[in-house]
Amino acid sequence: MELDTIAPQHRPFVDRLMDVGARKYHDKHRFHVLMNTGKLSREAMQLWSLNRFYYQRTIPLKDAAILSNMNEPALRRRWMQRIIDHDGKAEGEGGIEAWLRLVEATGAKREDALSNKYVLPGVRFAVDAYLTFARTRPWQEAVASSLTELFAPKLHAVRLSAFPEVYPWMDQEGLRYFRTRIGQANADVEHGLSVVLEHFRTPAEQSRAVEIVEFKRDLLWAQLDAIEKAAGV
Repeated sequence: MELDTIAPQHRPFVDRLMDVGARKYHDKHRFHVLMNTGKLSREAMQLWSLNRFYYQRTIPLKDAAILSNMNEPALRRRWMQRIIDHDGKAEGEGGIEAWLRLVEATGAKREDALSNKYVLPGVRFAVDAYLTFARTRPWQEAVASSLTELFAPKLHAVRLSAFPEVYPWMDQEGLRYFRTRIGQANADVEHGLSVVLEHFRTPAEQSRAVEIVEFKRDLLWAQLDAIEKAAGV
């Protein structure tokens, strides 16, 4: 998304949101730094891909929860695209399938991902907490939590650039998820941010939105803490 097109009256609020990522988005986590510089073992990459899949398969459940709380058809129609992006329109399509191919590219098995048997307690707790938030909080707050997508395209681009060089043993078809998500994430951010700018207008409401994005950021960080410890990095 081109942030320089943001209206001047919204700029201070958007700058506060962007600062959340600048300070501690999970691209700055030591595990990701090591990953993107080729310093993780094949086993560590497998553990990451299997655990991250638990988050990936939960995303459409989260979006369905948000959609169920929306009271206007126009809102639901627009939000529905996020579920399609991850589930696909048919078997073998969508972001979940693309992540399973990434799992296989690391040398892990898709049936292990689908079984959840390697999901760490810390990862499960963080992901389930996010799903609970989406189900139980007002849909406007749940939409705000999606704004960590503001920072995701940069991380996807780094992986697309680095992985072929630092992990030449990986099947490049496994990187399809990142190629696809750059465009999808930008579209999602443009829509999600427009919703947040419309519904979080007062200083108190905007501070709440910032808190929500920090909450989501911390859940992403906590997942990597658990994976890093289990991997013995």
